[in-house]
Amino acid sequence: MLARRSLLLTWVMLTTGVQSWRPCTDLLPVDLLARALPHPGQVPPPQLQMVQSKGSRGLRLVGTVATTLTFPASQIFSNCEYFPAEFSLVVTFKIQRLKPKRNEYIFSLVEEASDSLLLGLRVSGNRLYFLSAALGVGRRSRLSFKDVGLDDNRWHTVVLAVTGLYATLTIDCGLSLELKQVQSFPSTLSTKGSSFFIGSRRSLRGRFTGLLRQLVLLPGSDATPRLCPTSDPSLAELSIPQVLKSPALQPEQRGPVYPYEAEARVTLGDPPPCAGAEEGQLWFNAQRKGLFICEGLSWRTLLQHQQRLDYVEDHQDLYTSSETFDVEVFSIPSEGLFLAAANRDSRPGSGIYKWRNGSFQLYQNISTQEARAWKHFTVGEQFFLVVANSGEAEPELSVIYRWNQRRRRFLRHQTLETHAALDWEAFHIHDHSFLVVANHRRARDSNHNIQSVIYRWDAATKMFEVNQTLSTSGAYDWEFFSVGPYHFLVVANTFDGQTTSVSSTVYIWLDGCFQTFQSIPTVGATDWETFQIDGRFFLAVANSQKVSNRGPNLYSLNSTVYELNRLTETFIRFQDIVTHSAVDWEFFTIGEEKFLVVANSHDGSSYSLNSVVYRWQGYEGFVPVHSLPTFGCRDWEYFSIDGGSFLVYSSATSRLSKVFKLKTY
Repeated sequence: MLARRSLLLTWVMLTTGVQSWRPCTDLLPVDLLARALPHPGQVPPPQLQMVQSKGSRGLRLVGTVATTLTFPASQIFSNCEYFPAEFSLVVTFKIQRLKPKRNEYIFSLVEEASDSLLLGLRVSGNRLYFLSAALGVGRRSRLSFKDVGLDDNRWHTVVLAVTGLYATLTIDCGLSLELKQVQSFPSTLSTKGSSFFIGSRRSLRGRFTGLLRQLVLLPGSDATPRLCPTSDPSLAELSIPQVLKSPALQPEQRGPVYPYEAEARVTLGDPPPCAGAEEGQLWFNAQRKGLFICEGLSWRTLLQHQQRLDYVEDHQDLYTSSETFDVEVFSIPSEGLFLAAANRDSRPGSGIYKWRNGSFQLYQNISTQEARAWKHFTVGEQFFLVVANSGEAEPELSVIYRWNQRRRRFLRHQTLETHAALDWEAFHIHDHSFLVVANHRRARDSNHNIQSVIYRWDAATKMFEVNQTLSTSGAYDWEFFSVGPYHFLVVANTFDGQTTSVSSTVYIWLDGCFQTFQSIPTVGATDWETFQIDGRFFLAVANSQKVSNRGPNLYSLNSTVYELNRLTETFIRFQDIVTHSAVDWEFFTIGEEKFLVVANSHDGSSYSLNSVVYRWQGYEGFVPVHSLPTFGCRDWEYFSIDGGSFLVYSSATSRLSKVFKLKTY
């Protein structure tokens, strides 16, 4: 650490009868940000805003004036004019994604007369730069810390320590990065006639556009041991201006010290955009009387007038090009709400529908081969759709499509070899993106006991690569879920070639792969649905039919809801519900009420059946509250938009799928 090394500061000798030695500045933290702010009682400039983001306050420069936060260096260097040769800088800031080749200054030390840069701390898309004047060379020295990823719209605390030939960077109390300079930091860097500029380089170009919470100079010492370890490394504090950490202003106060921005939006109509840049922002919907927070892709309800389900009404007859095995409802920010229908016929294929004027309308056709399911997912800021093709062609290929922002269409991105694929599941673990396919059977020998495959996104190739294979028996569905820090996958095994009375398997993520956690007896399992209620974790299985070499096939049988028992660390039976060749469960919430709707598809003689909506009744479990006439019902999807809440079901025996509106009070 710097404090343990011989002090290489520039000293000044004061003659007062007896010789004594003093450093140019006291060896105490110097709050550069606080010194640049107006004194208490002074009116702050309009170019300075105080913004609260994710629970912490920071300052933002706005407008066209870049010299709002500045003060002469002589205020700090009172004993002599030289900048310390050993020091550390502590900065806490939050900045959104920067455009390529854009650089922004966190602070600079500029010689006023010549406009020469003496010192500067600069951030770009994935780098942090420390600039300093190289004494006697006539040029600047630049230290570049690469791949630091600070422009992710999150708070970060950075400590840059400089001593001799070495500079050390510590981000959020993590592992330190050390760079060796060509020459030592100058011990006689004169600050005479210079000024500090906070958030700029004395000009509009390169102005810092993020939030700045802390900027501290600590002469002669590495600040890292003073900050770390801490319970919140991204917001570690050495010295914060009082105005940024003071309690909320009381109602009797006449006004805030600084213009205050709460990062909130108030609307009456459609929700505002919610993407990575808006993460953490609030939205108040005056019409629905609700407060929402952006979680990066969608708005999550914080407070809202609690609605209750009254009844279900017919809203739209959705005619598709052929029978529809699955529907997937998803949103693309700034584009709207979409529905992907997995259609049986290859011509014209499957349809992508867009919600317009209160109904789904055809938007795009995609050629598919007896499509059985769609799955929407994201990788970074890109949007994808993957289709499970189950046609008999060899080799069988399922296709991943990527949303093209310029053409506003889904375009083919990658093909993967599958075997009568019936489902895809997408998930993320530790910043890695995965896809898993449910391979149902092999076409050439009709073998149901085959491998289903987990793929992982390769950031270098921009493709999905095989990561792991798992043995399955007529796999029909995958479901991913997390319980605390643990990640799970559960497969619905339907048929092993002789009987549908086969176990389905729950896998847990351990040591970088999925391992068997529990086997659960199922009967022709076609779907798993996971959900939480009041901190309790549930799994519901749809059992479709009992087929064996002895006796008739049975279609009316129990589907089961399982609950995770934290003592035994297993899923145990919670409730049996009689269903009729159930092929899907869908869980949804209206206000504070929780519901499950089942897709009853066949009773042995008819496809015209009632699918049932069940409401959570606590100790009683789920009880039936609504019966919805359906025909060959294959899949349910719930979605909620500003115009209300809806259910849509697909029919595997008809071209007619239907959208229902949930009427509330």
